Parts: sequence; C-alpha cells; structure tokens
Amino acid sequence: MIEKILAALKESGVEQYQITESREESAELFFIRRSLDMRRIKEIRQAEVVVYKEFWEGENHLMGSASVQVQESFSQEEMAGLFRDALYAAGFVKNKFYELYPGQTQEARAVSDGFGGRSLTEIAGEFSGAMFAEDREEEVFLNSAEIFATKVTRRILNSRGVDVGYEKNRVEGEFVVQCTAGQDVETYQDFAYDGMNTDALRQKVRRAMEMTRARAEAQSAPPAGEYRVILSGPYVKTILGYYVERSGSYMIYPEYSSFRQGCDVQGGDVEKERINLTLKATVPYSAEGIPMKDRRLVQDGKLQFIHGGNRFAYYLQVEPTGNYAGFQAPQGSVSLEEMRRTPCLEVVNFSDFQMDELGGHFGGEIRLGFLYDGEKRIPVTGGSINGNILDVQKKLVFSREMQVEKEFEGPMAVCLEGVNVAGI
Repeated sequence: MIEKILAALKESGVEQYQITESREESAELFFIRRSLDMRRIKEIRQAEVVVYKEFWEGENHLMGSASVQVQESFSQEEMAGLFRDALYAAGFVKNKFYELYPGQTQEARAVSDGFGGRSLTEIAGEFSGAMFAEDREEEVFLNSAEIFATKVTRRILNSRGVDVGYEKNRVEGEFVVQCTAGQDVETYQDFAYDGMNTDALRQKVRRAMEMTRARAEAQSAPPAGEYRVILSGPYVKTILGYYVERSGSYMIYPEYSSFRQGCDVQGGDVEKERINLTLKATVPYSAEGIPMKDRRLVQDGKLQFIHGGNRFAYYLQVEPTGNYAGFQAPQGSVSLEEMRRTPCLEVVNFSDFQMDELGGHFGGEIRLGFLYDGEKRIPVTGGSINGNILDVQKKLVFSREMQVEKEFEGPMAVCLEGVNVAGI
C-alpha cells in the first residue's frame, strides 16, 4: 500500500507528508460470568496520511496540515483526490512554521516483551485463566469480562527521510465485579499490560473483589472536614501524571505551564518525599518516527528535560523526544499499614477522579473509602474530596508496596495531608 500512497501523493502535488501504515491483529474473548460468550479473531489494515502545506501570509511563515485515512481497497486515483482535498484544507490551518522531523531508514524492530513467543490466542487464554483464578466466591463474583490480545505492526515514513517500523504485542481488557450480599453493587475495572503480568492482573481482580464487598457494606458518607487522605490504585498515576503533563513542550510553549528544565517541580522546601519519575518507552518509535528510550524526567524533584513531539520542540529549540504513554516511579518510604495507623481517609474507588493540569486542582466523588481512626476501619461511600496539588506536594508520602497499572508502574498508594472532604 505504501507504494500506491507515494505515487498518489506525487500525482496530487503533495511535497511534505507523513505516512503511518498499521496492521492490527487481535484475539478477543468475551465472558458472561465464567462462560465464554464469544471468541473473535480480527485483523485491520489501514494507513493514516498527514499532508503538510508550507505557505506565507504576509510576513508570517506558516505550516498547515490535514490527515486522511486510506484503505488498501482505494485506487491510486481515489487516494490522489483525497490528498488534493487535504492539501487544500491544510491551507486553512495556520500554525507557526516548523520543519518535519528529519530521520533515516531503520530496520523494523520487534519490541522485547515477556510474552515468550506465545500466540495471541494463548496470551488471551492465560490472562483469562489468571483473572478467573480469583473468582471463587458465591456472593462476590465476576459478572462479565473482556480480554483483547493484540499485535500491532507499524511503519512510519515521511518526506524528510524517516522510514522506521516495529511490532508490538499487548493485552488489555476490562471486567465487572458484582456483590449480591446486602446491597447489590458492581465495580468496573480496566487493565493493560505489555508483558505476561498475570500476577498483577490476579492482584487487581482480588483487590476489586474486596472493594466490591466493602462497597456493599458501606452505608454513609464520611463526616465533612479536613483529612489525611490516602489514594491508591490508578489514582496514584493521576496525581503523578500532573508533573508529566506540566513538563510537556505542548504545555510549556503556549505558557500553560511555568516548568523549565532544572526547576523544582515541587516548589522547594519539601518536608517529606521527593518526586522521581522516569518516562518509559513502550514503543521504539513515536508516532512521528522519533526514536524513543527510557528517560529520567524528574530526579529528586528537579526537572531534567522538556519532553514532547517534534512541532513544539522545534518552537522551543529543544530535543524532540516523542510523546510518551507510560511512566514509572520508585517505591516510597513507608508501608500502607504504617500510613493507616494515624487517623485518615483512604479512598480506593471514585465515581470519577480528575486532575486539572492547568491549575493543579483534583477531586472526585467517593464511591468507596475507609475511615481509619487508629483502631477501626469503617467503609464509607458518598461525599467527595477536593484539593490542589500545589497545597499538598511538599508533604507527599508514597507506599513501599508497588503496583503495575495501565501504563504506570509505581507505588500502590500516596498520602496527602490537609485535603478537604465534603461529607455528612
């Protein structure tokens, strides 16, 4: 398909372009309770072509772009017509001029993973076995589940010499846990792994079972007030993701973020734990064909570099690193058990938890939490938390226990001091 696209681009008069050709194969399993309801094998082949147009408007040097999705079934004439339309549309996109990422031809690479040469069907089967290994009770059980084992083959090339490719396997899915004891409640969870992390999935299912049973027992919201709040599971990623987002060139160039290389991301005078973050290269090349590698982003609270794609890196005159999907943080200094000894509210599930990367505000409605008073653990539901990372970041404490979450590996929990809780 690449040769046909290149010929169509030449025919349509396009001089600057990027082509991303993708082939996605998947083995998909759908369960109702423990019964396999449907098995599906799927393959999708397609390409995205981004057409660029360099032009002047008065004294302003501009670069516009427009993207087109093409299929193998399209003729060269059909593609050429689409590309001419895209080139015309690109003239209405008036970005400040930037050059496309310059690269070279590299042999396609297979991403090293822990799948050990297993087929997609075998991978999906092993993860389903791990998931249902924790489904052993009558009152708390897996109501439904979906598992997708996927192999992506991708080739990226542009008009400035980039021609790279890679293969990568991945497994992802979701499940719903139901508890019929007392209140009839359900808990939704999703997951994604780049290796055979079946133990991590078992732990996630076990934790979801415990959460759902506790949710069925919870009767009321916590009393309103200011709390030490422990956030665990995926919410640790959300909190730390603030620093990843704020250090992106796409936030820094338009001055949405004041972060600069070498700055203290926690604002100085930190009383407890310093933040350390590493960007993880989950693929060998970014969507623009930029080579990717693991990079230490924050070391002891200091920002090591600005990250992001080619366009904003060009504007800021920094190295383009590509856009990273995953990151990692080291284990903390105390155990979860130690965190819970002092009165606190631990929230393990929100209806929706959000972080505002512009102002640092975070909050969400509590679906399940536990009040610890030094002696008892009381399940609570309802109410909400509301805070700002700028107010709590000098006293962050992370757990020694670790987790492997969707595109995140790091502490299981983070403790925040002085967080407002709206309750009864």
